[in-house]
Amino acid sequence: MTTQSTELRIDIVSDVMCPWCIIGYGQLAKALEATGTAHEIHWHPFELNPQMPPEGQNLREHVAEKYGTTPEQSAASRVQMTKLGDEIGFSFRFSDASRMHNTFNTHQLLHWANGQGRMHDLKMALFAAHFTDGRNLSDSDVLAAIAGEIGLDRAEALRVLQDQRFASELRVEQQRWQQMGISSVPSIIFDGKHLVTGAQGVATYIDILRQLADLRAYSR
Repeated sequence: MTTQSTELRIDIVSDVMCPWCIIGYGQLAKALEATGTAHEIHWHPFELNPQMPPEGQNLREHVAEKYGTTPEQSAASRVQMTKLGDEIGFSFRFSDASRMHNTFNTHQLLHWANGQGRMHDLKMALFAAHFTDGRNLSDSDVLAAIAGEIGLDRAEALRVLQDQRFASELRVEQQRWQQMGISSVPSIIFDGKHLVTGAQGVATYIDILRQLADLRAYSR
């Protein structure tokens, strides 16, 4: 028998530009609450569009260019995501002006916040800033302001971005996940070995958590 933590370790590889990442997390959070699962969540970086220029790109143009999505398909997807967001208490406010942004600096700021035990809080704030408030996450001043709004040191956050302080560490971590075969997000790894991708829905996550609880009980 092996000894393991009483808390379920959950690693989530994601990007704040990914609507399915916040939907998947919200569904998982509801499942964790419903099952009373003791857990610890660790967020990890993934850039959906590492070549995105600093000025970003209109969301509809980007989706059409990258995925070949028609305007009708794009509109239907937004309706679906908005409905799923409502179900988890998250507000998507898509508009014709919605944009995709480069998130390398966003991930650097999250890395910095992790050192202060605030990565999760900042991650949630960034999802809301992008999808609900339409703020420009390509702008270092905006990122620093968001950090300040959750009680982190705004001036230090700006220095972190100006210095590109964690650029090397971030690239190493991104490469590590890619080498492990992670190519899409959200990718959720339970107990370091059970991979689930995409937003699976609350009921499915409840089933997964119950199966994991049985496995963990058996291995103790």
